[in-house]
Amino acid sequence: MNKKNKKYALIGAGPMGLAMAKILSELGIEFQGFELHTDVGGLWDIEAPKSTMYETAHLISSKKMTEFSDFPMPEEAAEYPSHREMKSYFQAFADHYKLRDNYLFGTEVTRVEPVGKNGDGWRVGWQTGGTAADAVFDGVLIANGTLSEPNNPEFSGDFAGEIIHSCSYRYPEQFKDKRVLIVGAGNSGCDIAVDAIHHGKSCDLSMRRGYYFVPKYVFGKPADTLGGMIKLPMWLKRPIDQLILSWFVGNPQKYGFPKPTYKLYESHPIVNSLVLYHAGHGDINIRPDIERVEGKSVFFKDGSVSDYDMILTATGYKLHYPFIEKKYLNWKNDAPHLYLNCFHPVRDDLFVLGMVEASGLGWQGRHEQAEMVGRYLKGLQEGTAAANALKEKKSSGFERATGGMAYLDLPRMAYYVDKATYRNAVTGWIETLKGAAS
Repeated sequence: MNKKNKKYALIGAGPMGLAMAKILSELGIEFQGFELHTDVGGLWDIEAPKSTMYETAHLISSKKMTEFSDFPMPEEAAEYPSHREMKSYFQAFADHYKLRDNYLFGTEVTRVEPVGKNGDGWRVGWQTGGTAADAVFDGVLIANGTLSEPNNPEFSGDFAGEIIHSCSYRYPEQFKDKRVLIVGAGNSGCDIAVDAIHHGKSCDLSMRRGYYFVPKYVFGKPADTLGGMIKLPMWLKRPIDQLILSWFVGNPQKYGFPKPTYKLYESHPIVNSLVLYHAGHGDINIRPDIERVEGKSVFFKDGSVSDYDMILTATGYKLHYPFIEKKYLNWKNDAPHLYLNCFHPVRDDLFVLGMVEASGLGWQGRHEQAEMVGRYLKGLQEGTAAANALKEKKSSGFERATGGMAYLDLPRMAYYVDKATYRNAVTGWIETLKGAAS
């Protein structure tokens, strides 16, 4: 399959899909976009079928560290924008770059299957309303997001109250007159716990492990705007940052939070000051992991027991690509094993986009991923030496771009990278591919 003008299927119109659509349009690469919702924005549109937003949700990174560099957020937007502001931002992005015309909205991709041997393309099936259709594309770009399929824990015993995952949480009124137990103290869990404190009868927070807490503001500025001002090696950055955290956060263990058994940055920190504030005021009780449930009673591993009306599990999400078999994605343990989290080691017609997490990566880091993939596709069509070099690199064996960081062995960390290591590699390939095209 060596034809010059190829057409790709792009799945998803969330921020990653939109970034890829923009790059493809700029490079003159033909594509057909598919989006389940009736508009762009992905999970940031609370009305979208797969959205996991809740009414009080905001970015945990500041707008300046999150925005696309060539499409800044409005000056009037909050420093930590709400999901409504983010939805408007992505809609404006799509309008500005005229991306909607390339999408079929209200359309679910139902299957993605290879045609013939490697390089013969992919048959993509989809459904719009009650109408099914399919077509063969030269390649597939998967950008359907990473935060839609709930990771539901199993509890020993039967709970007589209500159990919901955080993906089903929308409004604080869901907690009215209820004794609430939040299971999981990630960023969403801590945010939702604050809602439950204000709207429920009581709120406890069950934690399996300790976390590092980062305030949203340091010296009156968003904390993430200060972290990169001085470039330091990790062996020096870690103790300095821990000292700063001790000044602004104190010791969470005095409120009952477990002490982390790992080093700072080996897991995603919690960007939340309010949960510590409420713990200090006695508004929330910190509980250990759950042993079993019986009726409305929850028995914890420290031997304590309490009664609840609702258990909300903020236990994260699993990568989910329901339209394609795992064997085609080079799946390894909890995630596809792809070069720079997007390139298949063998195939040059299948890419997974946005399957990357790093503290401070922002949308710009994902835009760079899209540009790298787009320029690679262009280079393959033109037969450049740079594209061939990247093809050889991704097929010769590789490790995830962790920068030597020993991330926790958790499903949500399976595609975590070190921001500097990752961006240096991606931008390096962009420059190489651009140079070959000039």
